[in-house]
Amino acid sequence: MIDTTALRHREYAWMATDPGIYLNAASVGPMPQRAVTVANEWSALRAQPHHLPFQRMLDAASTARQNFAALVGADADEIALMPNTTYGLNLAARALPLRPGVILSFDGEFPSCVYPFQALGSRGIELELVPRVNGLPDEDTLVQAIEQRTDVVAVVVSWVQFATGFVADLERIGHACRGKGIFFIVDGIQGCGVRPINLHALPVDLFASGAQKWQLGPWGTGFVYVRRELITALEPHDVGWACMKSTTDYTRLTDYEFDFFDDARRFEVVTLAYHDFAVANAGTSLLLELGVANVAAHLDALGTRLVEWAQSRRDVRLVTPPLSSRRAGVVAFAPDALDEMAARLTRAHVTFTVREGAIRLSPHCYNSMDDIHQVLGLLE
Repeated sequence: MIDTTALRHREYAWMATDPGIYLNAASVGPMPQRAVTVANEWSALRAQPHHLPFQRMLDAASTARQNFAALVGADADEIALMPNTTYGLNLAARALPLRPGVILSFDGEFPSCVYPFQALGSRGIELELVPRVNGLPDEDTLVQAIEQRTDVVAVVVSWVQFATGFVADLERIGHACRGKGIFFIVDGIQGCGVRPINLHALPVDLFASGAQKWQLGPWGTGFVYVRRELITALEPHDVGWACMKSTTDYTRLTDYEFDFFDDARRFEVVTLAYHDFAVANAGTSLLLELGVANVAAHLDALGTRLVEWAQSRRDVRLVTPPLSSRRAGVVAFAPDALDEMAARLTRAHVTFTVREGAIRLSPHCYNSMDDIHQVLGLLE
């Protein structure tokens, strides 16, 4: 287990005096002190940019690619820096060589997994949502459709569902896709940093995530992993000056050599938010130091207590799957008296969200079992 007392002392000192309990990492992850320190330092440098060497900016971006790769079991040259998850999903929608047909996804997905692919209708591509069963994604029906239908060209799912916390079996779905020559696209933001993953061992083609939630970073920082074999096979849909090899030499920018990078940087269109990625590096470094497997074990213990409580109540319906293998950091439950329970938490300064008719709690590495017991005491 993680020593939350020591962690809070180092990185979240404000929690010692704040009257509330923060259980909303699935929306916004609070940046650790090391990230706040870097943010302040870079803001001062940005105010006097003549003190900010350009190489330091490039190093921040390079470190971000390395850190994100380490989180997901990939290589840095398979990582393109993005402003958010949605941008990475749009890359998948626009750059993959999709023939006319059907893209499958789960009903109940976050809209970022829906709208970019609904927008492909003019290309003869239709998004079809597999209906939920008992409020959760129907993985069996999805895999059956992949294996039996001939019109499926791609599948896009969340690794971890935003509202229910359901964890998809990426290996099972991916192997079904690979066996039929179907592209497999994954929104990873609700699992990245709090659940181990090795993308090199999984049949995933593109995996997009953002750092502002579980990765404890700032808004505007994210990445997309592109399977190595696809990198040079894909023609970037959005083309800018930053994705060309010649841009590494600022003395000859007007030579206009139309030659993309051979790695995933070919998908980085614009000048990067170096300041923000430097801050994101600090947040990611904390997760790498703690160990993602240790973070996952810590959250499993907290989540198990929440699950046990919800299952013990006749007036509460557990929305999140009870099995540890099928949930990550999110635990959601729907009480009969939803408004009343939500009001109780709000009055006690508990930060949480209501999603799709359920209270969603999302603790992280800085939360203790005592936090969970206090919250459950409020709900009794």
